[in-house]
Amino acid sequence: MSHAMAEHIRSNPKFRHLVRTRNAWATALTLLVVVVYFGYILLIAFDRDLLATKLAPGSVISIGIPMGLGVILFTILITAVYVHLANTRFDRMAAEVLREAGK
Repeated sequence: MSHAMAEHIRSNPKFRHLVRTRNAWATALTLLVVVVYFGYILLIAFDRDLLATKLAPGSVISIGIPMGLGVILFTILITAVYVHLANTRFDRMAAEVLREAGK
């Protein structure tokens, strides 16, 4: 890619919109994961009794186990959301920018 084409792409309002949109989604989803993960870690640090509560009387499984599994599943879900956005919306926007740059 030539320097002129790169400058043309960088100056395209659609490219700037793509970057802003992608960064906004990435930031929001990252913050969600950080809040959930560190929320769980803070529960471990400051409210062990809650996490040690058994799911049922006589059970060996505490509430912390499904909560930890929930954190992992939440992270997988958030990743899937971002991959879906990247493969649909962001790729389509990028293709449009590249198509205009090739003109």
